[in-house]
Amino acid sequence: MENNRFSLEITVFHGRKAPETGILVGYGALIEAYDLKVPLPDVLSLISFKNRKYSSGQWQVFTSRHLPGDTLYKQLVFALKYEGINLLVLKKLFQKLSESEIIQLLQEEPTGQYSRRLWFLYEWLFSRKLFIDDLQIGNYVSLVDEKIQYGLGNGTKSSRHRIVNNLPGIPGFCPLIRKTEKLEAYIKSNLSEQKAGLVHNMRKDILQRASAFLLLNDSKASFSIEGESPKSKRAARWGQAISQAGLHDLSIAELIRLQQIVIENGRFVDMGFRKKGGFVGEHDRTTGEPIPDHISARWQDLESLIDGLVGACELLNNNAIDAVLAASSIAFGFVFIHPFEDGNGRIHRYLIHHVLARKKFSQQGIIFPVSASILDRIVDYQKVLELYSKPLLDFIEWEETNDHNVKVLNETADFYKYFDATLQAEFLYDCVNDTIQRIIPNEVAYLAKYDEFKLFIENEFEMPDKLVALLVLFLEQNNGKLSKRVRGKEFEKLTNTEAEMIEDAYREIFVQ
Repeated sequence: MENNRFSLEITVFHGRKAPETGILVGYGALIEAYDLKVPLPDVLSLISFKNRKYSSGQWQVFTSRHLPGDTLYKQLVFALKYEGINLLVLKKLFQKLSESEIIQLLQEEPTGQYSRRLWFLYEWLFSRKLFIDDLQIGNYVSLVDEKIQYGLGNGTKSSRHRIVNNLPGIPGFCPLIRKTEKLEAYIKSNLSEQKAGLVHNMRKDILQRASAFLLLNDSKASFSIEGESPKSKRAARWGQAISQAGLHDLSIAELIRLQQIVIENGRFVDMGFRKKGGFVGEHDRTTGEPIPDHISARWQDLESLIDGLVGACELLNNNAIDAVLAASSIAFGFVFIHPFEDGNGRIHRYLIHHVLARKKFSQQGIIFPVSASILDRIVDYQKVLELYSKPLLDFIEWEETNDHNVKVLNETADFYKYFDATLQAEFLYDCVNDTIQRIIPNEVAYLAKYDEFKLFIENEFEMPDKLVALLVLFLEQNNGKLSKRVRGKEFEKLTNTEAEMIEDAYREIFVQ
């Protein structure tokens, strides 16, 4: 290996401005040295000439004493020690090296923990054994460093490598999530227990009515996110499917069943997995040329990718890992793959419900209306999708097809198997927290006010339930006042005094 291969002094790297001039190290240095065709990691590492150690946005800055030696092995050790595991970079790097070079690399510290991690990861990624004898001695070390990234709480031991495999996935699908202050704060706040306490303190009849409303509302919100306004019957049908989240095992057949529920009329949609390319974006108005914001996985890779996602989902559901983190990996992984021609977004949000129910975060049958919160944060939602999709566009080779679709020309499956889901997990936790702190309590409080107002109307006017519901609707639509049209039609029998009494009661109960 040539001298100074990794000693790259930078102020800007691939368009990302460094907080100060320094030497690029770790995964960034490996990407540059080996010309790896991958999106940049969310966080890069830099050695400061000012001998300072700090974090700044998308950079970790280290002192000169952290500078690794100018060898591939030393850079890999630095990356694993300070940046965690990046499966995509490691796989692309390993593909650049011969098997003999890999073995030689691992012999630098044959029983060291980082050599063992690299050894295990190579064999795990490629399902291929290197010509290295099994280790007979040595303490077991966890593959994922829990100080940096989230792993399974109960990994499996590999006696060959003396490694505990706590990767939160399988070779066919394994996103990773970095530990951040935000995620740690959410996890320590134990939102699941907060939700359980909230539900426990509700009156049973209020809970049932709130659940019924939130179920329909969440279903409508999921359609609204896709820019659709479904009829109530269609929304209720999808809501019924959501209410069964967690009931059925996830499988390819189950995903296709869900698509058939989402797409009521398949006349203009090819149902099932795509048999052609796919993208999210626009077409040029003049030429019809695709203008992608996101390019979906190749249709030839869909079955293996979804098999991997299903297998990873089963692993996460049956092992100790935070429920919201697990839901983030599976749900966002699905929508990035985008296996269907239509229905991907709604099934993506269904998968959030599914994992939360399977992990006992939310009670199966009691809707957890996260789509309503996502709809309220639609700009942030689109941004968090683009944070994955936009950088990937530079690494997907494609051409336009005759029907103005895209045809992917290079191998892209690994981009959808191994990605960093940290920002997606933070977004989902924001929505989960908002659902617990605002959406559910607001609906319960509304129902309590509704019952109080309804009791007042029944006592004063003996009005039937259907007319009370209509009365509340009109008052809500007109800021607590009954319009002249309403007074002249549905409620023409009310006197002026009675109408004012009703308006005063509404404002007192609902507004104050």
